[in-house]
Amino acid sequence: MSQELFDIYDEHDQKMGTVPRDEVHAKGYLHHSFHCWIARDTPEGRKILFQKRQDSKDTFPGLYDITAAGHLSAGETVEDAVREVEEELGIPVRMDQLTSFGTIDYYATGTAGGKAFIDREKCFVFGYLLNLPLTDYRLQQEEVAGLYEAGLDDVIALFEGTQTTISASGIHSGQECNDEPQIFDTTLSLQQFVPHKCDDYLNVFKKLKKL
Repeated sequence: MSQELFDIYDEHDQKMGTVPRDEVHAKGYLHHSFHCWIARDTPEGRKILFQKRQDSKDTFPGLYDITAAGHLSAGETVEDAVREVEEELGIPVRMDQLTSFGTIDYYATGTAGGKAFIDREKCFVFGYLLNLPLTDYRLQQEEVAGLYEAGLDDVIALFEGTQTTISASGIHSGQECNDEPQIFDTTLSLQQFVPHKCDDYLNVFKKLKKL
């Protein structure tokens, strides 16, 4: 099976060419990604949604992450990448429904499948206030292990270090579409999240408060 291709960029964000995914991460080429954070208002206050990455993911398996996100494939624009929300969460979304939170420069290193990787991304970040319950989402089982929500103020406290754990509710993927997903309660700690920079997380969370 042929590899997904990514456009790569120089330090001035000028396109340099198109390279297979494995080479992008092996050599640390700069590429683009799309992040969408979803929040909703409830009688208990505003909540933020996280996805749990599948255990089969090559990077950060089983950790909690952005509500929906993905790399831009070769030739794609940020507007095209909004497809990630529907693919991962089963919710159709238009770009004009999202609020831009600007961009984040992301850098991470590690190993995946026994190979070292260098991940350098320019992330186009968006927020979306969508007042749907968890049970309305239909998760992409190959990518998403579950979808969770927690109080936005609690999440901010967690990342600021004033709380060590927070309460969250979630649903598992893999249930038949005609079944009502069962919501369960859990407790989350900072160590269970993908290790993006705390300041980047907090910047997004505080913007979500203002939506």
